[in-house]
Amino acid sequence: MNDFEKMLLENPGNSLGRTIEVVDSVLKDPGRFDELYQCYFSDNEWVRLRVSNGVKRVGLERLDVLVPYIDKFLGEISDIDQPSTQWTLSKLYLMLEDEMSAKQKQQATELMKKRLKHDDWIVLNNTMETLFAWAKKDKDLKKWLLPQLNTLSKDSRKSVARRAQKYSEALS
Repeated sequence: MNDFEKMLLENPGNSLGRTIEVVDSVLKDPGRFDELYQCYFSDNEWVRLRVSNGVKRVGLERLDVLVPYIDKFLGEISDIDQPSTQWTLSKLYLMLEDEMSAKQKQQATELMKKRLKHDDWIVLNNTMETLFAWAKKDKDLKKWLLPQLNTLSKDSRKSVARRAQKYSEALS
């Protein structure tokens, strides 16, 4: 267990805990990002939740620190079956779009297409957001996405249905 994992284990429960301290440490010494990244493999779901939050915060300040990890986000991290990881990845893909190769962007698109079947409303909303942004510039993705949005616009969860409707109207 590394120092960051110990810090992220403190204050159990649905809070940030010491996430901001960890992010500040990484921003002061970007060489420590891998220590934060390795916390994705913690057995503790709260640690993984906080890692996702921390990685997103690092990316907002220093996107360059995340760039070498794009393939890992597309690979081993996309396999983590935890909603907070899944919705964070959709946000990261959007943030990293200009840094991705065409192959990486296609891989991210395929991963997110599968996520539109997820049962978590936050995963759905964040995935729709990224796919919508990309579909505005990609006619094939737009053609695929519109029927998906139509289906999601009938979702029983109001936030999912409203967002799907909004994106569908904007793309039509």
